[in-house]
Amino acid sequence: MHHYKQGLTTQQAHKGIPENCYEEEQGLKGFFGPVSHLIRKNPSTRWSQIDGPLKPQLFDLVKMPESEGQKRLFYNSTVEVSWSWVEPKAPDKLKGFRSADGDLLYFCHKGEGEFLTEYGLLPYRRGHYIMVPKCVVHTIAAKEKSNFLVIENLTSHYEEPDRGLVGRHAIYDVNSIGKPDLEKMNATLQSWGQPIREIEVKRLGASTRFLYDTTIYDVVGWKGDLFPYTLHVDDMMPLMSHRAHLPPSAHTTLVARDFVVCTFLPRPLEKDADALKVPFYHQNIDYDEILFYHDGDFFSRDNIHAGMVTLHPAGFPHGPHPKAFKGAAKKTETQEYAVMLDSRLPLICDNVLNEVELKQYWQSWKG
Repeated sequence: MHHYKQGLTTQQAHKGIPENCYEEEQGLKGFFGPVSHLIRKNPSTRWSQIDGPLKPQLFDLVKMPESEGQKRLFYNSTVEVSWSWVEPKAPDKLKGFRSADGDLLYFCHKGEGEFLTEYGLLPYRRGHYIMVPKCVVHTIAAKEKSNFLVIENLTSHYEEPDRGLVGRHAIYDVNSIGKPDLEKMNATLQSWGQPIREIEVKRLGASTRFLYDTTIYDVVGWKGDLFPYTLHVDDMMPLMSHRAHLPPSAHTTLVARDFVVCTFLPRPLEKDADALKVPFYHQNIDYDEILFYHDGDFFSRDNIHAGMVTLHPAGFPHGPHPKAFKGAAKKTETQEYAVMLDSRLPLICDNVLNEVELKQYWQSWKG
């Protein structure tokens, strides 16, 4: 399609918006496709009533029981998002786990400990991503009670984002990726007396138990470019523009065939006087969006705390809450940590979320 324009427009997106007007971005392919910017007299979120299923949803995961195990939150045929608690255990009570359904991406919301894997030991702490490829056996040895958001990739494999013009060291340097330490893991197992002789394997959602007479972790060496790894939010470098607001896609951390995982981190806000400093009103037309709030001050939303998660479905225009929009001029930086998942296919809420939904969330844009 050719680029056209009519009436009152801006020269640069998210900048120089006419006074007393609001910009709305409508885009395809998760901000990577054709896009238009509409200048409106009023915010896109000025509804007085919403009747029907196409509503934004807010869930307070803090209210869920902190019981051992994994609970599915959202799902479709390409991805499952779960909430998991892991208790510290004696070495002889640990077992291995292997997903034959897809790559597992753990995000540590609370706690610390170690992942034992066939490739070696990976320490983790709050703010760590731990990526375990499909069919790789791993054991979570928590040093303190740990809480994870788990994103299982059912139809492809996690890949690094295309860094394009900014080069291969942008977003995060490959040297920031934590590699498994086989020698340290074998020393740990030896000090424990070589336990862990059971593997639970998940395939098509069903579990199969494998028992062994000796420890399942018997690897003495390996080579290759397929292995589990970690990445901490402290080692990530958010892309920034001091003049105009960047789209969420600029904060992509990992890419799957049918969804992307993004990380929002503290950063300076745009400094130009006419620059939009809050997320722009937008319709991400092709994608459902989940946003998990990990830590900090979530200034674009009212009454949000760490441990909450929102679902904004495709077809729902959204953006900052009224107070955030009005107060943006006083802000000089963001202080938030959040994980976003954009899914090409519609996401279904699991029943476990029914008890922790704040059902009046859609009214929060009314000011």
